[in-house]
Amino acid sequence: MYTLKKKAICNLLGLGLLWLTNSGQAQTKVQALIPQDEIVMPAVKGGFDLMAYDSRHQRLFLSAQDNHSVEVIDLKNNRPVKSLPGFNEPKWVFYHPETNVLYVATGKDGKVTAVNAANYKTIKTYAFKEKCNNLRYDHRTNQLFVGVGDTFGAIGIIDLNKHKITLQIPLAGFPKQFELTRDRIYVNEPGKGLIEVIDRKTYKVVTTWRVNNHKDNVPMAIDQTKQRLYIGCTGGHLITLSMLNGKEVNRITIPKDVDGIYLDSNRARLYVSCGEGFLDAFSVKRDELSLIQQIRTRNGAGTSLLIPAANLYLLAEPQTDLLPAALRVFQPAL
Repeated sequence: MYTLKKKAICNLLGLGLLWLTNSGQAQTKVQALIPQDEIVMPAVKGGFDLMAYDSRHQRLFLSAQDNHSVEVIDLKNNRPVKSLPGFNEPKWVFYHPETNVLYVATGKDGKVTAVNAANYKTIKTYAFKEKCNNLRYDHRTNQLFVGVGDTFGAIGIIDLNKHKITLQIPLAGFPKQFELTRDRIYVNEPGKGLIEVIDRKTYKVVTTWRVNNHKDNVPMAIDQTKQRLYIGCTGGHLITLSMLNGKEVNRITIPKDVDGIYLDSNRARLYVSCGEGFLDAFSVKRDELSLIQQIRTRNGAGTSLLIPAANLYLLAEPQTDLLPAALRVFQPAL
């Protein structure tokens, strides 16, 4: 039996749900994320990195980096269905629905592996010099962008029409999360405490913005309508920057070890998952962020995914000495 109902989970694990205001007092009026279920993965050891969703088949692909596998989960029936072994620290996954191909970026060997998602056999491997992490896809150009590097930094470009690496854009430092627009690429480089902005016509860095002096800017979310970047700093800050000039317009305190930030534009909310053991939901009004819900999670549970089309928010929780690895399923409230 792979699933447990949420009430049983809270009683069994002793985690419960906690809603706090900024003053630390209990708040139950707003429930931004409603717990639905928990999918237990007893065979998976350690923690997770990023996920990808296949809407047609309602499958989730979850990078189990410590287990060196990609876990396939049936989100229609909320159960694990397959484990794909043999990936050398999978960091990020991207699913291409038109071709039914899964792309897996691995950290230890610097590869992006294309996998046939029908039979899970490897189709092709794209090799880079060092660690591969963040993957972003542009459907207009059919290009897959790859964060590359550990001792150096670059954004690699894979042309999925030609099935080859066509370019590597050098950076000042190794990239973590980055975001694409039609004209630019915004890259978080925590080793330098920088955001580098790349022009997509010339594929050159056109400007550099300093985030802070802590060199901990890891996750990023983008609001192209408002021209804002939301930058998570693992030391415990969430910073709002203008995309026009890189100026800081807001800064708030959050739990430490943030690893996931997702903008729910339909509801004007940000969901922020932190490895310290908290999941925060903020309302966004102009440039003001207000905490409306805080949920207690496991330490190390920083990997998350918002799926607007399915009205789901997912949080991966690592295996511990007492608890098996699990995926918590939430529904964003109206």
